[in-house]
Amino acid sequence: MKKKIRYSMMPFFLLVVLLILPCLLWAGDDILIDLDTGRKEGIFTKTPIRQRAIVIPPKQQSQTALLFFRGWPGIARIESVNDKSKNLIMFLRKNEQRFKDEGIALVIVDCPTSEWGMSGPNPTACDDDYRSSQEHLSDVRLVMKELREKYGYKRQFIMGHSYGTISSKWLALGLGDEIAGSIHSAAMTLASGNNFKFGYSMSGFPVEKIKAPVLHIHNENDACRFTPYQTVRNYSKNNLVTVRGGVPEGDPCGGRHYHSYAGREVAVGDAIIVWINKSEVRTIVGE
Repeated sequence: MKKKIRYSMMPFFLLVVLLILPCLLWAGDDILIDLDTGRKEGIFTKTPIRQRAIVIPPKQQSQTALLFFRGWPGIARIESVNDKSKNLIMFLRKNEQRFKDEGIALVIVDCPTSEWGMSGPNPTACDDDYRSSQEHLSDVRLVMKELREKYGYKRQFIMGHSYGTISSKWLALGLGDEIAGSIHSAAMTLASGNNFKFGYSMSGFPVEKIKAPVLHIHNENDACRFTPYQTVRNYSKNNLVTVRGGVPEGDPCGGRHYHSYAGREVAVGDAIIVWINKSEVRTIVGE
């Protein structure tokens, strides 16, 4: 008799697990995604090339994710979830809780391990050649598939900041309607680096051929010489968020200047959230 009761309860317990499991996936801590690209590197010893990302899940169950590509040097070098903070610029760190509250998973996407290059302030890999390649598309699709099939994030957006917009633009062009939209923040439009090899592919880039909805964000006083505001204003139409005012400190291309919305972090966060959740463009934020 006892055995019959025990077995008859099993379907009930399974049902409870199935109902609770999705909530646990969203309610937990940050998640490390570590995927095998199917490629290998090395001369004598072949090592699998990994594609990694960190997921910062929202408070409640959601289908929306924002895949973020960091600015210079553009390589996150993710080995664990502890690498989150160093790869989120100030305006995203200050809005992290708000993204959680608004049901948006923030996903930090790295370059594959084969594109890490040498450590230091200046990248030796993951340049325009890779970011404009089919390999980059394939690697990001792996992350998107994992987000969709394992975690339920079916509505996915791409966002790049500064040098990261080399990725966000090429991916938006290549992914077409596989994404819900793309955000290009403080877009790099002039080449830099040794022999100007970083950003060279942005010359004449066909923004108008991107299929999914697009949002541009730029401070009108951006003083970084590789990301002039006027260039973005000229090619954007009714999808530009102009940021006014802020606090200019340190490197004009750094994280505490107009370039990265210092002093206007919350306003920029609001503009991103309202566009993702309501398709509303706040044309001017700040002063």
